[in-house]
Amino acid sequence: MSVLPSSFTEHKPGTLAGTLIASGVAIALLYYGRDFFVTLFTAITISFLLDPFVGLLTRLKLPRSVASFMVCSVALLGVYLIGLGMFTQVAVLIEDLPSYGQRINDLADQVASRLEAAEQSTYQVLVPKRIREKDMPKEAAQPAPKSRRRSAEPPMPVSPPPVQEVRIRPDRSPFVDYIYKSWQSWYQILLLASFIPFLVYFMLSWRDHLRRSYLHLFHGTGRHAAGRSWQGIADMARAYVLGNFVLGVLLTIASGVFFWYIKLPYFLIVAPLSGFLSLVPYVGLPLAILPPALAALPVHSAMGPYLVIASVVGLFHLLALNLLYPKLVGSRVHLNPMAVTVALMFWGSLWGAIGLVFAIPITAGIKAVFDNVTELQPYGKLLGD
Repeated sequence: MSVLPSSFTEHKPGTLAGTLIASGVAIALLYYGRDFFVTLFTAITISFLLDPFVGLLTRLKLPRSVASFMVCSVALLGVYLIGLGMFTQVAVLIEDLPSYGQRINDLADQVASRLEAAEQSTYQVLVPKRIREKDMPKEAAQPAPKSRRRSAEPPMPVSPPPVQEVRIRPDRSPFVDYIYKSWQSWYQILLLASFIPFLVYFMLSWRDHLRRSYLHLFHGTGRHAAGRSWQGIADMARAYVLGNFVLGVLLTIASGVFFWYIKLPYFLIVAPLSGFLSLVPYVGLPLAILPPALAALPVHSAMGPYLVIASVVGLFHLLALNLLYPKLVGSRVHLNPMAVTVALMFWGSLWGAIGLVFAIPITAGIKAVFDNVTELQPYGKLLGD
């Protein structure tokens, strides 16, 4: 019986096949457990937003659990007030939906008529006249002959066919099934969302305990690498989340003042949508222009106001991302454009729209781990700028 070399037995767990299988299992878990992971990452993101306020209260000699409870309570109250204000705006918007629908139908008719006219003019320019006349039917080219005399007797009226009475038995099962499926999906979302406040509170109040317990999983030099990785992820995530939140708030305030000045309807809803959508990588500018453009449909029919709205929103977008974003966010992320693009494609295909939000912080967190583990540092350089 032959004995395998020791080098083969040492590297057997790290073979390419094992790595591919482990990666496939991880991707499958992320895809099929996306509701759980999205809820967890949402709670982590909110906890990073609120952690500086908890730290401020703990410096005032308050226990961390009491400080976490106070901060979470104030945050929930703020969410309730914001939701109440948004609800009043949405209620008014629902009443005006018919005018929006009529305006959209008018614009669609105008676009269709212009396209038809452009197609007809292009046909007349490109196709010679003799070919157009040849393509015309003879009935259209020649006028219909006039009848010389009227018929003596009028045509006999045609009696309509007898209408048979059909009894339709009401069938409510498809509607009931649709309501059940819709309610089931919303129930799942609401059920997982109800865990977010509790997760945020426990992450804030038990932060030090969780960090100590996590570090006890490692020994020797591995514990130091794990501590550096934890700190690197925390610093990066806090800088990214807080930086984007501050940018979103600044864009919301600037856009809200501008929308109020031009008397744009529902600016309390449109301003935050435009401000925070502007932060989406690559497609933020068109997404930021879309809400105010839709809100202006019943008010403006000329093209001038839309150009002004697009220009001002584009100016806010460029100033925020070119002047403020590098100082608040970019100095902590350190991802190259290729890594950002691939991350957006990967997480967007796994989790949809919410994956685009978490793509950059998750990838930057993975890079922070790679940078603090000696064996994985080449992969960190591959992702970095």
